[in-house]
Amino acid sequence: MLRYDPRLKGRARSLRANLTDAEQRLWARLRRKQILGIQFYRQKPIGNYIADFYAPAVQLIVEIDGSQHVEPAQVEHDKHRTAYFNQIGVRVLRFDDRQVLLELESVAEEIFRAVEANPPYPPLPKGEISHRQSPHSAVRLYYPSLKKRGRGDLCTSMLGSFTHCPSFLKNPSFSNSSIKE
Repeated sequence: MLRYDPRLKGRARSLRANLTDAEQRLWARLRRKQILGIQFYRQKPIGNYIADFYAPAVQLIVEIDGSQHVEPAQVEHDKHRTAYFNQIGVRVLRFDDRQVLLELESVAEEIFRAVEANPPYPPLPKGEISHRQSPHSAVRLYYPSLKKRGRGDLCTSMLGSFTHCPSFLKNPSFSNSSIKE
């Protein structure tokens, strides 16, 4: 979760209650996980800024720039803001108000492509190493609650095959989330 200045919460609430026409149109396309099942938040405080739309699962911010964003001082502010977001690992897409109002489908397609290019990965169970990081490394899962019951505490997986593991964990229908620690 990204940190933010708590003093921005009131301002963000106010902005959510008073969306511009372009923000309302785009929000109608982003809300309810309409783009590849990704959750977007509107007017989300991040650091010392408030992002128009933020999708934490894919680390993406969508900004809608009104006419004030063409002024030199605002252009400079937007550069610093974008640099900050990029520094913390968040990609920023910027669209003009008119672009959203007149070409909403094109804007939605570009957001779709950005989400598709950086697909979200589900969080890994505690202690697991991602196969994306090292495809040939073993995955070791530790289950303290199983050790207490004498059923075993360690599962080692090499791309899906388990050893040293209680039989119910070998069942493909078993979900790691069903284990209570």
